[in-house]
Amino acid sequence: MRRKERFVLDTNVVVSALCFPRSKPRLAFDLAFDAGTILASRDTLNELVHVLRRSKLAAYVTLSEREAFLHAFSQEIELVEPNEKITICRDPRDNQFLELSAAGRADYLITGDGDLLTLGSFRATAIMAPAVFLRQTTED
Repeated sequence: MRRKERFVLDTNVVVSALCFPRSKPRLAFDLAFDAGTILASRDTLNELVHVLRRSKLAAYVTLSEREAFLHAFSQEIELVEPNEKITICRDPRDNQFLELSAAGRADYLITGDGDLLTLGSFRATAIMAPAVFLRQTTED
């Protein structure tokens, strides 16, 4: 039996998935949930909470919808505590996703962030944009 794949979703993918239900980030988000386990850490969840509280998101989804989404999301993820400090990303704020990927043995890190995408991969984790992930997954 093949093990379920493990995914890290960057905050930008999760927020886009919520705000734009027919977008490639939403399709990638749904596919990742269907295909395996979504990983998060306290740091990545805190970042998501902070971003979802931004008033500019009200143009896309209400605060109560954001809170309900966050509650449902946090119930479905596997919480992982990173055990090493990684400092290779050119944007230091993005290292938390690499730390999570390493600690959680992620197969994929799905992101729209150029600072992460430029790495291509990190250890055993493939780093790719939602559109690339969708294309690769549907080809298999």
